[in-house]
Amino acid sequence: MASPPGGSSRPLRFLLPVLVVVGLLVIYQFVWRGGEDALVVYCAHDSVYSQRILDDFTRETGIRVAPVFDTEATKSLGLVERLVAERDSPRCDVFWNNQLLGMLDLAGRGLLVPYKGSGYERIPAAYRDPEGHWAGFAARFRVYIVNTGKLAATPEAVAERLGGDLSRVAIAKPLYGTTLTHYSVLWHHWGGEKLEAWHADLRTRGIREATGNAHVKNLVAEGVCDLGLTDTDDFFVARDAGKPVAMVPVRLESGATLCMPNTVGIIKGTRRLARAQRLVDYLLSAACELELAGSKARQVPLGPVDASRLSDDVRVLASWVADGVPLGGLGPARAACLAWLKTEYVR
Repeated sequence: MASPPGGSSRPLRFLLPVLVVVGLLVIYQFVWRGGEDALVVYCAHDSVYSQRILDDFTRETGIRVAPVFDTEATKSLGLVERLVAERDSPRCDVFWNNQLLGMLDLAGRGLLVPYKGSGYERIPAAYRDPEGHWAGFAARFRVYIVNTGKLAATPEAVAERLGGDLSRVAIAKPLYGTTLTHYSVLWHHWGGEKLEAWHADLRTRGIREATGNAHVKNLVAEGVCDLGLTDTDDFFVARDAGKPVAMVPVRLESGATLCMPNTVGIIKGTRRLARAQRLVDYLLSAACELELAGSKARQVPLGPVDASRLSDDVRVLASWVADGVPLGGLGPARAACLAWLKTEYVR
């Protein structure tokens, strides 16, 4: 008997809703649920450098990573405050900070899980928490960036310029990032009263306050300013672009340099502890440090690596590591300094 007209399409019409439901379940399982299962990493290090590291980790381990990056203007501080706000319902598993002091704040609040894995063991004691709450890797330095068409790149010429009119000298607002680290170190060594007076004097003499270290670099590279305070990674960006710049290390009166490592810690409350530990070991590995040393940022390995694989630029920076000022005890100074800075800049 012949089928009635259109009869062959009836099973398909009844099957279509079932297929839609099955498709939605597949999407939920492999996309939505997959997103929930990804390791959430709050990352204050520039994405142009850190994304490649995280992608390599995923390729080597199969562990997917969902990074959350910060902006240049609020680098590191924004993510630290977000982690504090989320303490009762944490969303982050691993915090990759681009400096140390914010990590000290989190450790002091009890928001980090101690972990001493294979990566921790290869980092020198000066750059890791004794209890394992955090460890440092791949350092950079605080430097003066000098426009060589305007000023000689010598400590003497820099000191002379800093002693006079500062209208052609730039510094980032010290609420964030490594400028906050710089101010916290000075607070610790000078005391609050001297630092506040020094800061007021800089402003009185017309220092130009930029939105971030990259802005400082641009002002000097383009000749708007003769001199600025920034970090080695930003300096190299300008030099690689062919700008007439050189750098002079920032040193305290004692001769100590400001050696500032990246840091990593596991957030208390993570539901992905084993995977978080694998990422921490990866970031603290020789392979990761060499990758960052070979990047345009030229970050300096802190653990042992094959020195023959380091560029001449990184070797120069490595010679400054031994002079690095200790940063591990700066938590109280950071808190006090930041509280004061907020009264200066947050209205």
